[in-house]
Amino acid sequence: MGATSHGKPIELDAGGRTVRLSSPDKVYFPERGFTKLDVAGYYLTVGDGILRALRDRPTTLERYPEGVDGEHFFQKRAPKNTPDWIPRAHITFPSGRYADEMCPTEVAAVIWAAQFGTFTFHPWPVRRADTDRPDELRIDLDPQPGTDFKDAVAAAHELRALLDEHGMRGWPKTSGGRGLHVFVPVEPRWTFTQVRRCAIACGRELERRMPGRVTTAWWKEERGTRIFVDYNQTARDRTIASAYSVRPRPHAPVSAPLRWDEVDDVTPRDFDLATMPVRYAELGDVHAAMDDERHSLEPLLELARRDEHDHGLGDLPYPPEYPKMPGEPKRVQPSRARHDEPDDDTAAGGTGTGTGTGTGDAAGDG
Repeated sequence: MGATSHGKPIELDAGGRTVRLSSPDKVYFPERGFTKLDVAGYYLTVGDGILRALRDRPTTLERYPEGVDGEHFFQKRAPKNTPDWIPRAHITFPSGRYADEMCPTEVAAVIWAAQFGTFTFHPWPVRRADTDRPDELRIDLDPQPGTDFKDAVAAAHELRALLDEHGMRGWPKTSGGRGLHVFVPVEPRWTFTQVRRCAIACGRELERRMPGRVTTAWWKEERGTRIFVDYNQTARDRTIASAYSVRPRPHAPVSAPLRWDEVDDVTPRDFDLATMPVRYAELGDVHAAMDDERHSLEPLLELARRDEHDHGLGDLPYPPEYPKMPGEPKRVQPSRARHDEPDDDTAAGGTGTGTGTGTGDAAGDG
């Protein structure tokens, strides 16, 4: 049999730059019938919004060349055929290895990536001018079995109150799965390690305020039916799907920026490849002002210091692919730990963690 025809190549105008789209009729989401052209057209429609989320950020591409039902991979290093007009940034992984990642500065870069089957964009919380100082604190509220989006919403409201008390503003969005993300723009003055400590401090305070409903337990066996604050999403090289990214699920959901006054009245399935353009046409980018004000992390760092000084609460385990970090506790699954074993901090290497975030994170540095 000959190759299946998916339509003749077309050219799209993306912000004044022409981008070629081959096989525009190729079906990417069979359940809904959405094609490559539908995905590219969607990204054109929300272009200003997704560019606001990606601009100047090293970005990993989550690619599905054969559609949502086919194999996929994370493209970390900028492809060799990346056009010269798409800037790159030099980033360093926890292993010490490095890569040059693409940094979108115009909508055409998003469409160019969509041409190669990119559904989800995973931007680092840094800009290419300084890839070691995050300018976003990202809190991932991840429902565990027995909990749902409404439970994540309750935790998000408490997180909002916590941030307000420390003079900070958070910006909520759906993950595109069952959870919620809250992004806080911060001054790019602190390291990944310090930003991660702030995420841990937020999670621990939520545990105190919502006992039995929120957890920072890294090991799945300890989380129970609670909302997991996935603090490791703030570790170097862990990323969260950008606002407006299409998520790789049959119904083609998208990660939707929200206003605080609507989080109680929506569900993640409200936002997909068909409905988001309608919402965007009516409301525009509801996070358009997100970068207007950046906050100091000192209040949250002080909260972390009090946790350690007053409660003996230090660091928490890193993901399994990370080298042993200074101050990190024993990285071994609790049910496998033995009191009669030596305290070998490298034991088990994090076997069995599995964050289960559903956010499509690009783990490892391959």
